[in-house]
Amino acid sequence: MGENINALGQPIGQAVPDWKACALPPREMMQGQYCRIEPIDLDAHASDLYSAFRQDNENRIWTYLPYGPFDEEAGFRSWMEDACFGDDPLFHAIIDGQTEKAIGVASYLRIDPANGVIEVGNINYSPELQRTRAATEAMYLMMHRAFSELGYRRYEWKCDALNAPSRNAAERFGFSYDGLFQQAIMYKGRNRDTAWFSILDGDWPALKAAYLEWLDADNFEASGQQKTGLAEMISIHRPAKHGTGK
Repeated sequence: MGENINALGQPIGQAVPDWKACALPPREMMQGQYCRIEPIDLDAHASDLYSAFRQDNENRIWTYLPYGPFDEEAGFRSWMEDACFGDDPLFHAIIDGQTEKAIGVASYLRIDPANGVIEVGNINYSPELQRTRAATEAMYLMMHRAFSELGYRRYEWKCDALNAPSRNAAERFGFSYDGLFQQAIMYKGRNRDTAWFSILDGDWPALKAAYLEWLDADNFEASGQQKTGLAEMISIHRPAKHGTGK
């Protein structure tokens, strides 16, 4: 991207003509083929989520989250009441399309409509959701809302830099690595260096095509095994990525 020069001979950012602030994400369901995403509800989702998360008997899914694990459902419900019903973060439950049970959560957060920036976070996939088509589709649905429905310019993913599974997931989902913020926060009594990733609106058309091709039933064997991986699909549709890479 070439530089723009002002009347003083100084380089300045690219103009964004006719920009208007984005709308806030609505509290509305997102429907997919393998799952749906709906605003989190204590009565409808708490018991299913607690049961699904308890399938991880080592509590690995809680290591890099600032809350949890929860030894009893009452404690989990109390956390939900305190944390999950504000406007930012805006929590959603991920509902399995076959069982109709809530098996994971994700949220929009650090929502900045004026600048068109929004983050996805608080992602917690139960063992039942991990490595499934629904797991990938859930991320697609949230991206689709941010870019296609609401017109955001930048979609962010942040995680503890030591959280290798989250970093790998970000790259698989098409995020580009933006950099490391050292000593960004503290949680659970320890330091967190935060790895930042993003997708830009210019990336979205190619990513959308890759996701839709990957999610198509024809991309899976009768056994459920994928024929072509999402990362390969993305590399085909978007050979050049922004950012600095790993």
